[in-house]
Amino acid sequence: MKVKYFAWVRERIGKAEETVEPPASVRTVEELIAWLSGQGEAYAHAFEKPKVIRTAIDHAHVKADAAIAGAREIAFFPPMTGG
Repeated sequence: MKVKYFAWVRERIGKAEETVEPPASVRTVEELIAWLSGQGEAYAHAFEKPKVIRTAIDHAHVKADAAIAGAREIAFFPPMTGG
């Protein structure tokens, strides 16, 4: 699946997107974040406060317990503020 990173999540990881193949045991957004956090120091830093990270699966906002099965694209971004 393609994973996209935005704003400071992208800056901390050092890339805008990548294709990942998490193990079958990773079934939810929350589990994906935990798995990505174990992929290196930059990922651990980017996801150090997972509750503030917002997620979209195939352009639809989802919660941490959302299933990732069949997702083509998952995007992670910090909270947005209006202005």
